[in-house]
Amino acid sequence: MGWRGVRRTAAPAALAGVIALVLAAPPPAGAAPRTGNPVAMRTAAAQQQPAPTPPPPRLPRDFRGKGKWIVRDLDITVPFTWEGRDGDSQMTAGGPQYPIWFTNLIHHGTLYTLTYKWPGLDEHPCSRIPGFSLEDLNQGFENARFVGRETLRRTPQRQVNHWRVGVVFPQLPPGNHPRVPLALGDIYVDENDRGTFWQVLQFGVQNLYDPELDEWLVMDTFEHRPGTVTLPRRCEPPR
Repeated sequence: MGWRGVRRTAAPAALAGVIALVLAAPPPAGAAPRTGNPVAMRTAAAQQQPAPTPPPPRLPRDFRGKGKWIVRDLDITVPFTWEGRDGDSQMTAGGPQYPIWFTNLIHHGTLYTLTYKWPGLDEHPCSRIPGFSLEDLNQGFENARFVGRETLRRTPQRQVNHWRVGVVFPQLPPGNHPRVPLALGDIYVDENDRGTFWQVLQFGVQNLYDPELDEWLVMDTFEHRPGTVTLPRRCEPPR
C-alpha cells in the first residue's frame, strides 16, 4: 500500500440470489403424498446459504505491476509501478517530467518514503520507519473487513473482493468516546487470487500533502514474477 495517506471508503456490493420453486400438483385421491426430490431440496437449501467470506488480502513476496496514481482533487494522474522481490517492495509514482514524483519502499525491514516532487512542497527528506516488513503489512491485512464482491468496470472488467482496513486513535471500546480516523484503506483484490491487487484507495494522514487527503492507485497489470526494488541513494544510511 501507499504509505503517504489514508483511504476513503467505497459503497459495498449487494449480493442477491434467485431460487426457483417448483410446486407439484396435489396427488389424486387415495394416492400417497409425494415428499419431493431430496437432491433438488438440498440444492435449493445450498443456494440460500451465503457465500463464505474469502481470505483477506496478502501481498506476495515477488510481483510486478504497472498502472496509474490518481489524485482527483488536484486533477493529476501519473504513471505508477509497484514491484516486489524477496519480500521487499517498492511503489513509484510519476517521474522527473511529471508534477508528482515519489517512491515508497519496504526494504530490509524498514519503511522508506521519499517525495521528489509535489505541488507546493519544498522539503524532500527521506523518511524511515524501522521495524516494518512484508510480514507486518500482511499481518495488518488479517484484520481487514470484507465489504463485498464487486466488478471494476474498466477494460477489461475485473471481478474483485473489496476489503477495508483502518487505524483509529485512540483504541477504545464501543460507546461514546472521541476517536480520530488516522488511516483508512479500500483494497480490491482479484476474486480468485488474494495476492493480485487491482485497486487501492487511501485516505488519511499519510496523504498529508494532498488537500483532500486521498489518493488512488489503479493497476493495469499485475504479474507474479520478481520485480526490481532499488533503495534511493538519498535513503541509504551514512557510512
